[in-house]
Amino acid sequence: MNNYSFKADEQLIDRILSQLDRKKLSAGKHPSIWQYRGDDVNINIYNTGSVVLSGRRAEDYYKLFFQPKKHILPQAGSDEVGTGDFFGPICVCASYVDEQISATLSDLNLTDSKQLTDVYIREIGERLIASVPHSLLVLDNQKYNSIIASHNMNAIKAMMHNQAYLNLQKKGIKLPDLCVVDDFCGEELYYRYLKDADEVFKGLTFHTKAESQFISVAIGSIISRYAFLRYMDSLSEKYLTVFPKGAGAPVEAFLPEFVSQFGIEELRKVAKCNFRNYKNLL
Repeated sequence: MNNYSFKADEQLIDRILSQLDRKKLSAGKHPSIWQYRGDDVNINIYNTGSVVLSGRRAEDYYKLFFQPKKHILPQAGSDEVGTGDFFGPICVCASYVDEQISATLSDLNLTDSKQLTDVYIREIGERLIASVPHSLLVLDNQKYNSIIASHNMNAIKAMMHNQAYLNLQKKGIKLPDLCVVDDFCGEELYYRYLKDADEVFKGLTFHTKAESQFISVAIGSIISRYAFLRYMDSLSEKYLTVFPKGAGAPVEAFLPEFVSQFGIEELRKVAKCNFRNYKNLL
């Protein structure tokens, strides 16, 4: 069993805690102030500032805490877009990045797509698609509405992330030890959602705000957003209107006009019907 210990200041301890699954983190007893019990690593944080890591992947976690995340290569990562939008699909992308691929993208600002403008995402989207091995899944609204009746949003995301990694493998990509999911439900629940899946990709690392820490997750986020924008473009061309994004006031104002012109059946083809916007309209 590997063991690593180091001293950490308050800022580093906060950063470590922010990257751990809160469900597996508990307040320790004196002198240990925090205890983390994961499937592949145990972490104790002491009131002296000492941090002790043990377990099969202790070295991986040690590197994660101390190395710039974008520079741990090779790595794979996945993220999703569209889950908070009433109109349009859910897009999930998993990408693979090694040193050679990273070097070709050094001139780009690769971070969380929410921190980038749609104009910039449109500008670099095709380049990333052409340069980075990836798997992109797009779940359209009609399929979404049929699935959401028996699965919640997190279950749908888990199934899509899992399939994205499986697809990467089927493309002949040898996935590295570091495969990161932008954490949305915790490791235990994620795999519980997949208990009936025919095939499950294991060995994932779960991190909150991973899209701002790992280049592969950032690329997955950007390609997903690019695919979402292109899909929304196609809807706008089909219905000769501009669909508002999100699920707020602009959507509420747009809905009666769309239904008046196209009818409720057409709305079901372009919207997520479990959202409050749809229920309010009815």
